[in-house]
Amino acid sequence: MKSKCLLWIWTLGGTLPPYRRAGTLQLQKAWNISPLIALQVRNIFVKTMDGDQAQCMETADSNLEQNVAQSPIVSTTGGSEAVKNGGTLVTEGKGKIFFPSANEVFYNPVQEFNRDLTCAVLTEFVRLQLSSKGISIAVPGEENVSKMIVDLSKGEKDDDLEQTPGGDDQQDNEEHEAVKVGEVCQEGVRVLEALAASGLRSIRFAKEVPGLQRVVANDLSAKAVELITKNIQLNDVGHLVTPSLSDARMLMYQSKADRDLFDVIDLDPYGSPSMFLDAAVQSVSDGGLLCVTCTDMAVMAGNSGETCYSKYGAMSIKGKFCHEMALRIILHSIDLRANCYQRYIVPLLSVSADFYIRVFVRVFTGQAKVKASASKQAFVYNCVGCGSFHIQRLGKVAHNGNNFNYKAACGPPVGPSCEYCQQRHQLGGPLWAEPLHNADFVQRVLSAVGSNPSRFRTSQRIQGILSMVMEELSDVPLYYTLDNLSKTVHCSSPSLLQFRSALLHAGYRVSLSHACKNAIKTDAPPSVLWDIMRCWEKLNPVKRERLSESSPAAHILSVEPKLQASFTVRADANPSSRKQGLKRFQLNPEPFWGPKARAKAGGGISSSLQEKRKLHQNKRKECAEQSDGAHLKNFPCKRFRQGNCSLGDKCCYSHETEGKTAENNPAPS
Repeated sequence: MKSKCLLWIWTLGGTLPPYRRAGTLQLQKAWNISPLIALQVRNIFVKTMDGDQAQCMETADSNLEQNVAQSPIVSTTGGSEAVKNGGTLVTEGKGKIFFPSANEVFYNPVQEFNRDLTCAVLTEFVRLQLSSKGISIAVPGEENVSKMIVDLSKGEKDDDLEQTPGGDDQQDNEEHEAVKVGEVCQEGVRVLEALAASGLRSIRFAKEVPGLQRVVANDLSAKAVELITKNIQLNDVGHLVTPSLSDARMLMYQSKADRDLFDVIDLDPYGSPSMFLDAAVQSVSDGGLLCVTCTDMAVMAGNSGETCYSKYGAMSIKGKFCHEMALRIILHSIDLRANCYQRYIVPLLSVSADFYIRVFVRVFTGQAKVKASASKQAFVYNCVGCGSFHIQRLGKVAHNGNNFNYKAACGPPVGPSCEYCQQRHQLGGPLWAEPLHNADFVQRVLSAVGSNPSRFRTSQRIQGILSMVMEELSDVPLYYTLDNLSKTVHCSSPSLLQFRSALLHAGYRVSLSHACKNAIKTDAPPSVLWDIMRCWEKLNPVKRERLSESSPAAHILSVEPKLQASFTVRADANPSSRKQGLKRFQLNPEPFWGPKARAKAGGGISSSLQEKRKLHQNKRKECAEQSDGAHLKNFPCKRFRQGNCSLGDKCCYSHETEGKTAENNPAPS
């Protein structure tokens, strides 16, 4: 047996990294064995580190014979996705995975939009990387049209973006046969999915994105890696995708030590990615792509500012702009960690969707550019009364000919209290104050998805969000919301087109935001916004006698407007994405569609979580229909357990545990 030979090599002193730190990639390279055998051997070493070596060999024989000889997937029953050994066969895009019924490995079907968008972004990134090498790629369903070649390898400035609709590069590409999906490209892109779980994302990369050299699907859970291995076999992508059982941070640090960097690193953890960022910015190649997802939105949106600071180095505050602020906080955190190693980031695309945020950034090396990083960060002063905010840059750059002088910025931009409502300010940040997106790259992705809409099931939403991204004011951080402006002065709300027209008539720019459906992103100062609201209040007066003298509304409306706003609707007030009715915000696709329960070794979901879900699902509707509280009878009465429930039969909660509780609490209900 091959396994017995391998273990005899280990017994006789063969080369092997320490088993506590070694992943399957190291074992595979050291012994030139298949990924599945490396995974099994590694598991055996960990389980038997203090056991007898002979017993270890016997275990290896049985495990390897059982797992290598048999196919893990039995068969599907007609059109159903159920399989014989208990589980589900999930199909998404071109990939399909076997997912066990127990909650041992994490998978959330609602994140299909996330994975579709990542495949679209990765395809265009690979196209850019290989075009400089004279290699073209062939995407199934994509028309053979001439594409703009955008060179992003030099940095983030527009001057560094070279666009050549034709020329020598295109002629060279035609001389070589295009790389197809599923083929190994020796000069292609090396991808790491550091937290792979079921391996679906890596499998989709292998089956949908051409121009890849290899994809490493890593996870720390042995159950997850076993499932990844099964799914790789199921999709027949073993020549491209390699499973790895290792700590993601150790794997990335090891790749840096071996000078075997990855061109693309995808971080999609359960919760916060903060603990992986330091390793990621070091192990990605110069000009490589870093894809990061954050699902801890409660922390990043201001509910726990101190926790946000401990994870990301920035204080989050509650505000209507919280979703865009979350994007800017994670960009600040990535750039801060990259600066420690003389590296800096260039954001390509930053998206806030559903219950998470997703950013795609390129990481470059350059000491001179790192010096300018302080001027890209800013604090935000947010008024707790009226919601006005001011941006305070952390540094500034003075340009004198060919010389750049970097200094600390001067401030603050506000007084001790808000000049509009006399309330105090909250200080948030630091956060990224530069553009969230690269317009040229986003346009490439948008054009590719638009020309091949059948490629992704969520193509309509991708086109809608990217169209809004293209319309956003890139040099204006954060936004206001129309409903909050009206709420502050206690008046009816103008229509979105009326308010946008008023800003355009006043000579200012305005746009929507993909992060909030009623956002107002504008370069107009807060004084102009409140002047417009004062003019609107004159047309729709409020009962000022009911306003408290110390309220923000009373302070704001007590000042006469200096600007006479015009609410005549302009033709350019309605953006094209809104005119076309593009799909931007999806409806709830399924019950309990938000963040799923964390996977655990034993599988299953705790009964308490299920009870919470049942209790809170449609609770307002049920309470209105069942005023007697009959729907609460499924939950035990806490006061009865303590022996002090005096309601008896009138109690809305269950007393089914009366017999058991009476023994512990003899007092009557």
